[in-house]
Amino acid sequence: MPTPAPPLVGRTHELEELAMRAGVVEPAGHGSVLLGGDAGIGKSRLLGALAERARAYGWDVAVGHCLDLGGSPVPYLPFTELAGRLAAVHPEPVAELTARHPSLRRLVASGAGASSTEPAERGLFFEAVHATLSTLATEQPLLVVVEDLHWADQSTYDLLTFLLTRGSGDRVGLVCSYRSDDLHRRHPLRPLLAAWNRLAGVNRLELGPLPDDDVRALVGSLRSEPTTAAELQDVVERAEGNAFFAEELVAAIGTSDTPRDLADLMLLRVDQLDPDARLVARALAVGGHGLPDALLGEVTGLQPDRFEVAVRSALDRNVLLSDRDGYGFRHSMLGEAIEADLLPGERARLHDAFTAALAGRTDRGASADLARHALAAGRLPEAFAASVRAGDEAAAAGGPDEAARHYARALDLVSAGRVQLADVDPPVELVGLVERAVSATAAAGMARRAEGLAATELARLPADAAPADRARLLIALVEAAEVYETTSDLVGLAGEAERLVPAEPPTALRARTVTALASALVLSGRLDAAVGWAEEGLAMPPELRPGETTVKLRTVVARVTERRGDSAGSERILGELAEALHAADDPAEVRIRHQLGGVLLEEGRLTESLGSYRRAAELSTRLGLPFAPYGAEARVYAGLVCYQLGRWDDALALARDAVDQAPSLPAAALAAVELLVRAGRGDRAGWAAVLERTRPEWTAEGMVAMQSAAAAIDLHGDAGDLDGALAVHDAVVVTMTSLWGSPAFQGRIRLTGLLLGQLAPQLAGLDPDRRSALLSLAERLAAEAEGWTEAGRHRVPGSEGQAWLHRVRAEHLRLRWLASQPTDADELRSAWAGSVAGFAAYGHVFETARSQARLAVALRATGHEADATAAASASLEVARALGARPLLDEVRPLVGRGDASGAGGDVLTPREAEVLALVAEGGSNRDVGQRLFISTKTASVHVSNILAKLGARSRTEAVSIARRRGLLD
Repeated sequence: MPTPAPPLVGRTHELEELAMRAGVVEPAGHGSVLLGGDAGIGKSRLLGALAERARAYGWDVAVGHCLDLGGSPVPYLPFTELAGRLAAVHPEPVAELTARHPSLRRLVASGAGASSTEPAERGLFFEAVHATLSTLATEQPLLVVVEDLHWADQSTYDLLTFLLTRGSGDRVGLVCSYRSDDLHRRHPLRPLLAAWNRLAGVNRLELGPLPDDDVRALVGSLRSEPTTAAELQDVVERAEGNAFFAEELVAAIGTSDTPRDLADLMLLRVDQLDPDARLVARALAVGGHGLPDALLGEVTGLQPDRFEVAVRSALDRNVLLSDRDGYGFRHSMLGEAIEADLLPGERARLHDAFTAALAGRTDRGASADLARHALAAGRLPEAFAASVRAGDEAAAAGGPDEAARHYARALDLVSAGRVQLADVDPPVELVGLVERAVSATAAAGMARRAEGLAATELARLPADAAPADRARLLIALVEAAEVYETTSDLVGLAGEAERLVPAEPPTALRARTVTALASALVLSGRLDAAVGWAEEGLAMPPELRPGETTVKLRTVVARVTERRGDSAGSERILGELAEALHAADDPAEVRIRHQLGGVLLEEGRLTESLGSYRRAAELSTRLGLPFAPYGAEARVYAGLVCYQLGRWDDALALARDAVDQAPSLPAAALAAVELLVRAGRGDRAGWAAVLERTRPEWTAEGMVAMQSAAAAIDLHGDAGDLDGALAVHDAVVVTMTSLWGSPAFQGRIRLTGLLLGQLAPQLAGLDPDRRSALLSLAERLAAEAEGWTEAGRHRVPGSEGQAWLHRVRAEHLRLRWLASQPTDADELRSAWAGSVAGFAAYGHVFETARSQARLAVALRATGHEADATAAASASLEVARALGARPLLDEVRPLVGRGDASGAGGDVLTPREAEVLALVAEGGSNRDVGQRLFISTKTASVHVSNILAKLGARSRTEAVSIARRRGLLD
């Protein structure tokens, strides 16, 4: 079977423009179109879509192709193909036209073989072709497409000149395509395009690269297996908007090299260059895009006049491009293919030439380039020194990602024994290099990697190392680990550092150790000790505790104040700090705003909290540190607060903006925010793949585990997958218990509330043993939740925690009620009223609405019909505004009369409501008939109707569903 053509992705605007210019959709806009674009950019697919559009509008379509036949072109080849197709579809009209215009026989009679020589009278032949197209179009408009004009012969060009000059009326459309990148300066089509473009009615369109979003969509349409964010971004970046390249890269996912077939195809263009031009291309492939003219010339070693000729040749052949900054390849993958094709010796010699040429240069980026080339050339001391300089330059310029990479390369050379520090000039202090590397790695959003780097270098430190050096690395480890609290023994590490640095005389290093210890203590809940060390640090001379150290000490005081229950005091400290730092654009403000956002969030002041988180995230981005500690977290928490405020589109925008560039941990946290919105909206498309992106980071950051698991419980439960919901709940509890060293964490209250909420609607359909086991589990979890508020992570529960505790109590009572266990209806109503009040006070829009829906059921069960309708209506309004489909499905039957609609949208009749009430009491069909004075058969019909309307499989399930919907008292 033939391989199906890949789909046309994007190009909506281009297709509309092309159809209009060709006169397919707007005859008044009729003309001829010259469609250009690089090889693989999508011209043929676009023309295929145009042909489909034309046929849909009642046009006939004829397509002819030019072929690359080397030095033996066939005259009029595309028109031979066109004529054969038209003769097959319209045999009689074409035969009549051929009889009238004998010169057409060369195209029609025997195909391509007949067109191997020129017609005797070209003028008559051209007139005959024009007349044929015009005549055939009188019955049905005709779209003529000629593809790949860059391969056409001169005779075809002459015929097209005639047709374009003459025009064919408003019933013939002519579209010709060509490869822009094949048109070197001496290509015969180049001047013709300029001349044709000046003709009346001729339009020239250039098809540019696909936007990145369209390339992502194309990858999704081509690949059935899940694609990681890194794999997807690699395809997007390397394809550079070229659809064909994207397809080849998708097929080669899992390899880093350019696909072999694609590389061979691209190298054909390089093989056509002369030797000097090939040398220039190879040097550029090793040097990278944007090489200045002087540097490229020096590396090639060519004399200036030969170098200029070689560059001009490569430019003319569309292998290179030039701009003010220097030279680059027309497509970056061409450079990849050339570089991969080099012999090892060629590659090493070119790297060595670059190393020599770059030595001593101080322009921007020179150190980074020198480090890369020196390493590849085997000049390792030079590579090390250049890497350190490149890291320092990148850090000073606000590029932590680049700085981290350069420092890591330098440390790798030392740790592998390939470079001895004694051989490096100027000297480099190893501990200082490690500190800079850890700081840059953390600032790039890779806190776990920073922690691992600090731990590794600490372990490598010689036993006889200076105490100050060990203390410095201990502090670096604590500072990296405290961001996500990934090391359980922070206090032990910081305490060792403090013991290594004497208190007298006071030093800046002593101030740093005291600060690290105070931070570790407050995270462990040892508040008195934490504030004691913070006060000692703040008592040291100001010159020994520079701005960042002082800020950290004051944030410790603010955190202790908050955890002791004085949120207003903490807010005051942090607000003063933020205002003091604001004018200076100090990075420390990011940490302060982040912490302030947390204080406001705990107080339930969600809008103010969102403002603080947004300011932190925006400042971090403006400083060039979008994924640095606290900046990345602030973006995530801004998304979470938007979710709670019911601003779900804003939450999605924050979650998806720049996620492709985010390191793994921030990316997972943002994915967790996306999952929450997906769960609320019942958006199940690909949600499991999003969840899997978060799972590797569960053990690194509890917030990622909590938020993604909370969403997954609802996504599983709403789909009827109770086992999936239970498995996610149990997995996240195990993870969090291990991460935080205790099973008592306040997030378990929320997890319990969500799980009980999913158990309730599915209880009726379970077998008795399973049902009994789940009721026992619910009893245990609800009881434990009462104790978790006291033990959970050293803090008094905030307003959100209190709301979830009300929710657990209400869900547990609902579960007992639906299981027909003894339950006080007024207590149930009161519990749900407490849940509504708690979430409303906190400001959680969705959970308030979800609680209102369940309150409505309890109100109706206790005879408060008007209040039930009001609660259900309020819930319905929010569900509609949010697009929360699962909540809509739950609340719609509750609005209006108590006899709500069932699964099929039907309403229980008053008689069916009476039957249902008797069934709920345990009556058989015979009992029901006797009580209502109807036959047993009629009772059976009523019961069957009730089951159908409620979507129940049994009488027991029907009663459970009716209770849940408030149809039974």
